[in-house]
Amino acid sequence: MSASVPGYEKVTPADMESGELRGVRLQSGVRVCVGRSGSEYFAVCEECPHSGFPLSNGTLLDGGVLECGWHGARFAIADGAVLAGPAREPVKRFRVVVEDGFVFVGDSSGS
Repeated sequence: MSASVPGYEKVTPADMESGELRGVRLQSGVRVCVGRSGSEYFAVCEECPHSGFPLSNGTLLDGGVLECGWHGARFAIADGAVLAGPAREPVKRFRVVVEDGFVFVGDSSGS
């Protein structure tokens, strides 16, 4: 029997290395970038708010900073805030739970 968490969708095994990013599509069709920084898992909107480039093709830098691979915009994974342009809008975050060896993504956290 597979694991489930009410209100969350199972998106990927939790076998990610620190610094790894994965692009996933939720059942609703929303594309999400799931990553791991140290022991923390996170999920943000897959598309960079500046140009729509897939953030899962970017780089996770030290200190919990996600860098878009196209134009170098940087975002804080803690709250989605823009740390460096050219992006001007924060990246939307999603709730994350890790349970029974899987990453589950819930509704947007609002940031």
